[in-house]
Amino acid sequence: MRNVALAVGGALLITAGMVAAFRPTGTGDTEGVIGPAVVVASPTHLHFEQASALLSRGVPVLCEKPLARSRPEIVALIEASQKTGVLLSVAYQRRTWATYRALRRLVRSGDFGPVRAVLSHNVENWQSTIAGTWRDDPQMNPGGFIGDAGSHKIDAVFSVTGLEPSAVFARCDRCGSHVEITATVSALLSGGVPLTMSFVGRGQAFQELLSVHCAAADLTLRDGELWLARDGHSERVAIGEADSDPITGFLDTILLGAENFAPPVCALPVFDLTQGLFESARTGRSITLA
Repeated sequence: MRNVALAVGGALLITAGMVAAFRPTGTGDTEGVIGPAVVVASPTHLHFEQASALLSRGVPVLCEKPLARSRPEIVALIEASQKTGVLLSVAYQRRTWATYRALRRLVRSGDFGPVRAVLSHNVENWQSTIAGTWRDDPQMNPGGFIGDAGSHKIDAVFSVTGLEPSAVFARCDRCGSHVEITATVSALLSGGVPLTMSFVGRGQAFQELLSVHCAAADLTLRDGELWLARDGHSERVAIGEADSDPITGFLDTILLGAENFAPPVCALPVFDLTQGLFESARTGRSITLA
């Protein structure tokens, strides 16, 4: 039977066999948390303090994205998890979805040759939901749509391809909000592979496309369907992987010894690209990433 505790600073999460209790304080306090494992689902600026405190107490943590506000905080959490031996996972849900796992398997199989280019297009009706909330506060939600919901899409690029960012040029617009709502991104990945991303946080309906162009085939995930194109023909790919979610993946690691689906180190390339694109948008320059 699977047991998990709760989301610190937010909603109570319950899985089969356990209802946990907590004392919400609206701060980084975790002393009211009761349970063998915890989901941190508070605003971004509280993640580091809460996750650090829990790891120091030996409590496995599944932390919502983004993992922390700065690179030093992310590195400190990685080191804390390694030093204590306590599990820390990031709730990048696409890593657990069957469609993305199938795309990753095909791209990384080598059957279609090396990756030559990557395209990602992302649309949500996000701006209309944030007025008066912490998500419209740049101190609590740095990066707006790109740093919040867009974090999942950025991680998906790295998770699927295994590549990392090396340079980026971007333009952003807050579109009347206090945080970024739209962005167009031109980046380079490992080996000079070009990445083009677009983020539209003021769209009319959800749209998501990730297309990985390999030497011998184009592999495209579009609105939940996986397509393979080669020799002038395109066909839908059957998904053999089982669907899952971050909490299930987290518990599988704790209870079954499964591989950590999203170890904290995966937050580093996401942070680097995200911060690089914001710096580029501010300065109008292409930014080289360390």
